[in-house]
Amino acid sequence: MFQKFLENLDKGIQANIVAEKKAAVAGEYYPTVLTSIPGVGKATEKIRGVRDVYQKELKNLGVSFKETPVQAMGAFGARLLTDITNDGTRGIYWRYNHPLAILGAGVEAAIGKEAYRELGPLKTGLIGAAVTVPATALAGAYDLTNPAQMFRPKGFAQAYAEEGSQDRRETSQPTGELFERFFLGRTGRPLKYETAKEDIPSLTPERYGNYLRNYYQDKGLLGIVKATPENLQGVPEARVLGYPITIPSVTTAVGGIVGAGAAIRTAPLVKNSFKRGLAGAGGGAAAGAIMGNLANAVLAAKPTENQLPTTAQYEMMQ
Repeated sequence: MFQKFLENLDKGIQANIVAEKKAAVAGEYYPTVLTSIPGVGKATEKIRGVRDVYQKELKNLGVSFKETPVQAMGAFGARLLTDITNDGTRGIYWRYNHPLAILGAGVEAAIGKEAYRELGPLKTGLIGAAVTVPATALAGAYDLTNPAQMFRPKGFAQAYAEEGSQDRRETSQPTGELFERFFLGRTGRPLKYETAKEDIPSLTPERYGNYLRNYYQDKGLLGIVKATPENLQGVPEARVLGYPITIPSVTTAVGGIVGAGAAIRTAPLVKNSFKRGLAGAGGGAAAGAIMGNLANAVLAAKPTENQLPTTAQYEMMQ
């Protein structure tokens, strides 16, 4: 019995080797065990940009948890070893460990490989920009209405303000600010209360204190994701690795992605779908932005009371 078990385990390992070779030839860059988890495999096809040749080949070889569980265990164990030694799953995390990278992957999937091939990088890039620009602007990562201060978001300091400056809304390195904001995706740190209130007249000491406690002290989920019901502007906000995400930014991204994908897929000819795709992306993003802002308005309509800050909150404002 035990000998039979070992033989089946070995068959699974050998099947894994054959399947991995075919997957590598097909262009698999991240050999991850995620493809072996039911319901996850199809999602990882889009993330990795290749068909899940690995699982299809295992099936062709007669290896599955349902029919041959021991062989499947052998294949999974060997796949796990490949994953660890090749940084398979961790490679996916490294590539998509920022909200902008995830958004970009969603836009790419919506546009589709055929459109990328037929339209070229310039036109598909413009379609993608019709989604990503409004979505990131509504996240609060930058303020398109503030070009004079390198699009600094309201309530936040410049990264390169003069040392010892009383007003950290001004910068000594405009190019550095643009690089930090648009290339690295950094928003800067919150301003002191008095200066932030000049940017946001509705800002209260209570809201400011709560936000700073969330920003600096709350550890969130594994130190990666944290959320607050009110940011400095008074609307719900999540931060993924420090990058802000708001309800309008999510609805705008989803609307734009759905609109672009639907417009391109329904075009008579993909090679002539540029204007249609651009309109679909822009229209979907606009609809998503309206929905998101309405949701924020509903949430902000709750009764509020102006309260004096607690001692701890007051100390944070100093």
